Amino acid sequence: MRVTEPREIADGVVLITAGRGPMASNLYLVRSGPAWAMVDCGWAGSAEPVRRAAEEVVGRGKPPDAILLTHIHPDHSGAAGALARGWKVPVYVHHAEMPMAAGRYVPGFSMPLDRWLVAPFLWALPGRARRKIEAAGDITDVVRSLPRSGEVPGLPGWAVIATPGHTPGHVAYWRSRDGVLITGDAVTTVNLNSVSGILLAAPDLSGPPRYTTWNWKQSMDSVTRLAELGPRLIAPGHGQPLALGAVPRLRALARRERAQRMTRRRRLAGAPRPI
Repeated sequence: MRVTEPREIADGVVLITAGRGPMASNLYLVRSGPAWAMVDCGWAGSAEPVRRAAEEVVGRGKPPDAILLTHIHPDHSGAAGALARGWKVPVYVHHAEMPMAAGRYVPGFSMPLDRWLVAPFLWALPGRARRKIEAAGDITDVVRSLPRSGEVPGLPGWAVIATPGHTPGHVAYWRSRDGVLITGDAVTTVNLNSVSGILLAAPDLSGPPRYTTWNWKQSMDSVTRLAELGPRLIAPGHGQPLALGAVPRLRALARRERAQRMTRRRRLAGAPRPI
């Protein structure tokens, strides 16, 4: 899988994009003092090119000290097992995300795409084939829970911000000294809920894709929480970094969704009851 050349977007924050078009996802190499960590890691097929790209930044034979995931979805965590085992480093996730670390379908964590496509496909497979797919996504041997204190292991100056909704344990990573916010899929800068966003990657600040989101209301509450931080740079899981007008655009996104939610409620309240 193709990855882009590493590009520094803020002091000690390097962007790498794995894949192309609507399948492309971002990962970040983050430095704090002598320590480096990788935030997200791309699809399973991107493990080797991501490793080579990381060596360009950190140095050959000097792997990052840890892999930090915003959430466990294959476009963000697929390469985590291979990279962590090769580098002999831990993978950190929010404790609420841990049930997904075994690579199995968890009904309580499911999203629309799981219910429509993934689960029916898996259960149609022979048991042996299904177990092989699950084993390929299993990272229980390398995964650890992020500290509940909100500190980021090995990265002083950074904080974990709980942003549930896209998944139950989704998190963002925040550096308050200069307002850098790595959002994962809590906020994207390409609208993956629109045709133009999916096909053309047209820039547009957006919440996560609905079809891969566990709880839409919680995801929008998380957008409000991120706006309250006052970020000066949004480093998203999909799309390009956004610096211009980040806070007002986040607030507008949260207001727009709240208004749409109220409209839906009013319509439901006024709808005639079935006889």
